[in-house]
Amino acid sequence: MGTGKSALGRRMAEMMGMRFFDSDDVIARNAGKPVAQIFTEDGEAEFRRLERDYIEQGHPARGCVIALGGGLITQPRMIETLRAKGVLVCLCASPETILQRTRGNSQRPLLNVPDPEARIRQLLAEREPFYQRAGTCITTDGRSLGDLLAHLDRIYKREAKNYPVK
Repeated sequence: MGTGKSALGRRMAEMMGMRFFDSDDVIARNAGKPVAQIFTEDGEAEFRRLERDYIEQGHPARGCVIALGGGLITQPRMIETLRAKGVLVCLCASPETILQRTRGNSQRPLLNVPDPEARIRQLLAEREPFYQRAGTCITTDGRSLGDLLAHLDRIYKREAKNYPVK
């Protein structure tokens, strides 16, 4: 969260002539309530189940860019599932940048705690091994949108050839 995946994903999809989906938005729309409310009423485990269902059966198989929640990749066999579907890129940012970008956003259930910076550091420590195993990671700290889009475009062109056209 707070790495720029929705903003970058939206622009990348536009640049590539593809559709853009934010998994949190789709899950919230399908559930009829915001992600924060899903966490509060149904728990994180239910939200993670909804994320997995979305990946396994809820989005188009091709022609789309999808911004996924940062915790999705920690689920069993999810890295392999995501890689089988297309190019996987993890966006990273420093705890300070994430805190700055998410400050004041009450729709971030994992950060609605007394010390959000400590929580960010904890989440990053838990998730970093998964991000590193996932493949390409790029840091968004202090980089322009244009620079990031160019970098993502290069990654996509390099890695998309590994996926057969169906």
